[in-house]
Amino acid sequence: MEAIARGDARLTRVVLTGSESTGKTTLAQQLAEHYDAELVPEFVRGYAAKKGGVITFADHGPIARGQMGLEDVHAARAARMLIQDTDLLSTVVYCAHYFGGCPAWIEEAARERRPDLYLLMEIDVPWIPDAVRDRGHMRDEMQQLFRDAVRTSGAVYEAIRGDWGERFALATQAIDRVVSTRR
Repeated sequence: MEAIARGDARLTRVVLTGSESTGKTTLAQQLAEHYDAELVPEFVRGYAAKKGGVITFADHGPIARGQMGLEDVHAARAARMLIQDTDLLSTVVYCAHYFGGCPAWIEEAARERRPDLYLLMEIDVPWIPDAVRDRGHMRDEMQQLFRDAVRTSGAVYEAIRGDWGERFALATQAIDRVVSTRR
């Protein structure tokens, strides 16, 4: 199986990131449909649900490998664009937040697999609780961790805010800019 390589000329990789309940999954689905792109789902959501929502430090290896596996499978099928509901940057942020650090190999993999564009979903939409989300009371703090991580990643990024229509418009404008520079 071919692993994702940063700078793969045939594939534009767009990753939605940010704190919980910011509309990543919904917007990722809309963007994949709009661009007729391959959509990579979030691995950790299903993993956490199977574990009853409790994640330990030891789970981060399987989570990272599962996310990379999904990315690689979908990248192999993608014609020109890959839309990802998340990536390893989220694993790094949450692992550091919950446990004070992240395994070095996951941080390195996150750098090696850096996308062409991060869409940083802002927290100006209502937080909706579910069985896996647990940081509604820490939204500002968590979002700042994501802002810092995206800024230091070295990837191009665009902050996405506003109502759902504005979010879609900002996201497509940012993607179109990145695609136009890759031609």
